[in-house]
Amino acid sequence: MADSRLQLVAQRIRSFPDFPTPGVLFRDISPLLKDPNSFRAAISLLASHLKTTHGGKIDYIAGLDSRGFLFGPSLAQELGLGCVLIRKRGKLPGPTVSVSYTLEYGKADLEIQRDALEPGQKVVVVDDLLATGGTMHAACELLGQLRAEVLECLSVVELTSLKGREKLGGVPFFSLLQYE
Repeated sequence: MADSRLQLVAQRIRSFPDFPTPGVLFRDISPLLKDPNSFRAAISLLASHLKTTHGGKIDYIAGLDSRGFLFGPSLAQELGLGCVLIRKRGKLPGPTVSVSYTLEYGKADLEIQRDALEPGQKVVVVDDLLATGGTMHAACELLGQLRAEVLECLSVVELTSLKGREKLGGVPFFSLLQYE
């Protein structure tokens, strides 16, 4: 971890064993959000990656409900882009499109407003953490229903042992920090 910005971000991620259930090691981003320098560093690193990888080819950032909403708008602002919201079912007004997906503990639904994107627009999906990949995969499916092109998915934290990036298929994935 040569980059001092990445070290600053890593120092602000804390771990809670056995939360929310025994055997789970919860990675908490709350200290990162509390510290403006760390949060700014995270946004700067994500933006640098996207500029290098995609240049000016991104149309929108899509933030995932709910913690992706914390990173999506700031990242979009840093890049001079707009941000669209992908929410849990029943939270968006107007006509929406939705997708259902399975979680380790049940079923969930995501929605986006039908007019959020035009066909062919290029989108990057952002969330705070990638675990099993179910929610991010569902978001990619949802964006596909609008005929948007998902350029990449990214997160601040990735739990590599859960192999969530594999669930994304051919969609590129990037994370700042990786934990087992």
